[in-house]
Amino acid sequence: MAAGPDTYLVLIPSYEPGARLAGTVADALCRWPHVWLVIDGGDDDSGVESQDGLRVIRRARNGGKGAAVLEGVRAAVLEGFTHALVMDADGQHPAAEIGRFIEISMRNPSSMILGVPIFDASAPRVRVLGRRISNVLARLEARRGIGDALFGFRVYPLRRLLMVMEASRHMRRYDFDTEAVVRLCWEGVPVVNVPAAVRYFSVAEGGVSHFRYGRDNLLLAAMHLRLICGALCR
Repeated sequence: MAAGPDTYLVLIPSYEPGARLAGTVADALCRWPHVWLVIDGGDDDSGVESQDGLRVIRRARNGGKGAAVLEGVRAAVLEGFTHALVMDADGQHPAAEIGRFIEISMRNPSSMILGVPIFDASAPRVRVLGRRISNVLARLEARRGIGDALFGFRVYPLRRLLMVMEASRHMRRYDFDTEAVVRLCWEGVPVVNVPAAVRYFSVAEGGVSHFRYGRDNLLLAAMHLRLICGALCR
């Protein structure tokens, strides 16, 4: 099936994202007719109402962001979708940019469209500094001009993404965003970088983060070591 508006969907992986989930889903549905929500083993979706255009996939147990994306991608490919805009469930990503990103993708269907975050004062300084290091490493590993390897607001060609994910047992948790981009670059998938605003919500504003600095930074360090070795072998 040729790429077109009806072959694109918005894919939202979700694991107990808090009170902002319902608003995120509603905002996405206002801007695109096909929205899939993948509940990754949690039950924090009570505020999400059944609506036209919304499909909810529930996983029996939590497997991580990448695992939730993979389940959605497999199902989407079977139903004839060619591309997916992936966005987080916690309201940080700009739903207002959905249409623009998909339009850019339709002009560049073989490419992945990577959001490049524009931070405001809400961004934790330690997260901003940490991602700079990760981005430098990802550019070296991919040998490509990746604008940002960690920002999860992006459009993927689904079959290419499915191919690299099914070829590896990695990319199932927080290592998904970076490793998927690097491996897609290795497969020759072009990159289009597009700036987009991002907002971090405080706990008082309903913000939720499942990132654990010790555990997940170790996961990312192991990922970069794996990718550096892979880049050297190539």
